Amino acid sequence: MKNFLKFLVFVVLISLGISLLYDYRMRHGGLVGPSTTPEKYSLATAPPVDRKEIGTLEEFNRERRTLVSNVIPSVVSVKTSKKIAVRRQYALDPFEFFFRNPRQFRNPNEEAMVQNSLGSGVIVTNEGHIITNSHVVDQVDEIEVQLSDGRTKKARVIGSDSQVDLAVLKIDEPGVKPLKLGDSDAVQAGDMVLAIGNPFGFEETVTEGIISSKGRPNRVDGFGDFLQTDAAINPGNSGGPLINLSGEVIGINTAIISRTGGSQGIGFAIPSNTVKVALESLLKKGRIIRGYLGIQAQVNPQKLASNDDGVVVGDVLPGSPAADAHLQKGDVIRKFNGRDVKNFPELRSLVAQAELNKKIDLEVIRDGKPLKVSAELREQPPDYQTARAIPRPGQPNPSNPLPQPNAPDTSPDEDQSNTNPLGSIRVSELTADLAKRLDLPTGVRGVVVDTADLPELQRGDVIEEIDQQPATSVTEFNKLVASLDPDSTHVFSMCRHRVRSFIVVRPR
Repeated sequence: MKNFLKFLVFVVLISLGISLLYDYRMRHGGLVGPSTTPEKYSLATAPPVDRKEIGTLEEFNRERRTLVSNVIPSVVSVKTSKKIAVRRQYALDPFEFFFRNPRQFRNPNEEAMVQNSLGSGVIVTNEGHIITNSHVVDQVDEIEVQLSDGRTKKARVIGSDSQVDLAVLKIDEPGVKPLKLGDSDAVQAGDMVLAIGNPFGFEETVTEGIISSKGRPNRVDGFGDFLQTDAAINPGNSGGPLINLSGEVIGINTAIISRTGGSQGIGFAIPSNTVKVALESLLKKGRIIRGYLGIQAQVNPQKLASNDDGVVVGDVLPGSPAADAHLQKGDVIRKFNGRDVKNFPELRSLVAQAELNKKIDLEVIRDGKPLKVSAELREQPPDYQTARAIPRPGQPNPSNPLPQPNAPDTSPDEDQSNTNPLGSIRVSELTADLAKRLDLPTGVRGVVVDTADLPELQRGDVIEEIDQQPATSVTEFNKLVASLDPDSTHVFSMCRHRVRSFIVVRPR
């Protein structure tokens, strides 16, 4: 017992000593902890640069603030909701069965889930018409627009076109401030621009950049080519405006090239001149009216005698305006209504936006001699696939449904990975049921990725085009992949989680 008391006293003394030592070191700064002694400090009192020395930058700052503050009131956030039936994974609660409103009772194994999405838009008329992307408001139950002052308004769809990816909404709100649609033809690479929108739900986000390039081909429609910009565009920016230094809308942001889904400095906007034509058509007709000439371009024509510009007519569709104008196979179209034609996408865009039922002049080269012909454009037939206007090896010709000779015939199960790394991509047909389950926007046409030994692709991605060539079936996709150069870079047009974008696949 005596030894135990000695041990207890020893433990108490050791504990007291440790406590006193800790207190001493804390008081004298020996351990990390808050100091009770005030620290001396002095903050910098002058900036490192005198603003008089950077007067130009200061003036630019003020001008940019003025530009943004005058544009923001016209940009809106577009918020949509959609009810989706979800199959329940558990048995029905008996209390819910007896006490649920009978009119609401449908299938005991299903329940409704509300899916919300975000996008952007811009007010373009005094009457409250708003331009946005078609994929932002496609197949939704409710559309709500939030103005810059925080007010929310119900919106209705006036017209929409999934190919050009534009929609016109309308809100009933007097006194709105519309933005002017500028002249996108006057835009040049290097021009400074602002992208404004609602990325990731952050309203009124402003990003700055330049026009990187013009005339980037639209992946699904010939109605107009894209402007390319390095201004940051992210999910939620879709439908928002691309603004020039005058505060005019020169484009509607619509797509990006990205390996991650976020901005990588390559964004695309629908030019304002294309938007203007589409807007007027949607307001007047409720749909976009596209011009139709009725030719197919020759694939990989040899270099033309004088230069590489022009479109070589590969075929003339019977009963088309081109046939009525007596265009012939082998003709080289150099000008369309006085405008130079460098390639088929440029001609396709000019034709799509031209005034209908009116004579237009075509300057062509036939047998080495210049010739003028007149054609009266008509509306594009509903079954005419603009994206297939350029025949490829293996693609059937609408005027001759038989397959072309020497076409590669690759079945979906054939292993191409030994000769082409893109052969690792396995796809399946995009059925109507699968499109519904993937919640795809209307107008998406392509094949669904099952497996791919490529980091850029994911299971469930829908590949619409490769290098501007459509892949609307498994057979078509495999033929296209078989014809690609495995040592070259290829651009995939695709849709992932309702967002249409581009990805770049480089050789390994």
